[in-house]
Amino acid sequence: MSVEAVAAETAANVVVDNSAGLKAIGAALAVSVTGIASAFAEKEIGCAAIGAMTENENLFGKGLILTVIPETIVIFGLVVALLIS
Repeated sequence: MSVEAVAAETAANVVVDNSAGLKAIGAALAVSVTGIASAFAEKEIGCAAIGAMTENENLFGKGLILTVIPETIVIFGLVVALLIS
């Protein structure tokens, strides 16, 4: 048997499994995209909350709650990443 025939037979029998790498990429995207989106949302809400609190100090509680709400998006992304892997 020639070297070329052995190489062709070996190449035909090799199975490439990329599923672990693709799962890792999907999990990383799930967490990173939700983290970036949450950061942009929290930036806008934080600026608006600070502006509202400078005019009325009684709005601190509402501003704090509204600032924390975008963090739930990251928790959902983490849950999706854990379900993928």
